[in-house]
Amino acid sequence: MKTILCGISLILSLSGNAWARDLNTVKVDVLAKTSSSWDGGTLPDYSPGRPEVTILKVVVPPHTQLPLHKHPVINAGVLLKGNLTVVTEDNKTLHMTAGDPIVEVVNKWHYGKNEGNEPAEIIVFYAGTQGNPITIKRSSTPPAPVKQQKD
Repeated sequence: MKTILCGISLILSLSGNAWARDLNTVKVDVLAKTSSSWDGGTLPDYSPGRPEVTILKVVVPPHTQLPLHKHPVINAGVLLKGNLTVVTEDNKTLHMTAGDPIVEVVNKWHYGKNEGNEPAEIIVFYAGTQGNPITIKRSSTPPAPVKQQKD
């Protein structure tokens, strides 16, 4: 973190910015820096295409479970308030409290649930590509089996 602050100090000093004098009030905490999702899986390469960043604030009411879904893009967030539990289809579980960061699983079915008595608020950043979804919900009914034609 010293390197980051020294870099900021140098930039501000060179720019002649007046608030450079107040640098000792600036604090930088790295909440997450990783190539893996919270469950230990390796993050995929970025998809080709025109980048599109989406930032969402999601509020999950108390005693609410989100539907089973997956994200085809890399995303990360920080829980601002409350508690949130994230569960993958294979029952890997992450319990989050306010202030915790998350680097979400990619292309894995999962859901979030708020088991607490107050809303859970999370800011999530998605690194997607234009024209492609950032979230895919699993349909409540499985698709009908495809019948193969016989020649």
